[in-house]
Amino acid sequence: MTVIHLVHHGEKEPMPGDPGLTALGREQAAVTALWFRQAKLAAVYSSPLRRARQTAQPIAVAARLPVQVDDRLRERVNWQGAQPLDRFLADWDRSARDRDFVPAGGESSRSAGERLRGFLAGLAGGPGPVAAVSHGGVTTDVLRTLAGDDALPPRLPDEGIAACAITTLQDLEVIAIADIGHLLDATS
Repeated sequence: MTVIHLVHHGEKEPMPGDPGLTALGREQAAVTALWFRQAKLAAVYSSPLRRARQTAQPIAVAARLPVQVDDRLRERVNWQGAQPLDRFLADWDRSARDRDFVPAGGESSRSAGERLRGFLAGLAGGPGPVAAVSHGGVTTDVLRTLAGDDALPPRLPDEGIAACAITTLQDLEVIAIADIGHLLDATS
């Protein structure tokens, strides 16, 4: 069985397009990399978006591995700034409630969950453990796909996944959802 750690990227700059990490986000990524130092990772993957790559890079350095970019780890929709933020957020909310709704410039929650499930299925049974840096929305989508809405923590759909939270799977079985213990331990 392959252990797969889905890592939500660190805190991002609040701007459209392909923003990078804030200073706090870079610190979160560094602390997350420290947590992975002893994990003996077999691979580190990342979404192509900058915030994810900036989170994956320190993890890869700690593991002495390259970052492998995989488009299947991208978010279901990314605000580009062409539409007002309030409209984007309304579409995002609708796509979270209606898994078949396709927001402008994106894909449905159901489709995104299946896309990420396909990535995970390709890792199952292979060498591990693996770290894969992705995004909160698509991580929630795949959790809904794999475990169903009832298995999610009650606040997760509304509050989202915390920056640098780690969701752990064993092949396609969900083991832990949005764990931030490594971040809390670092601040204690």
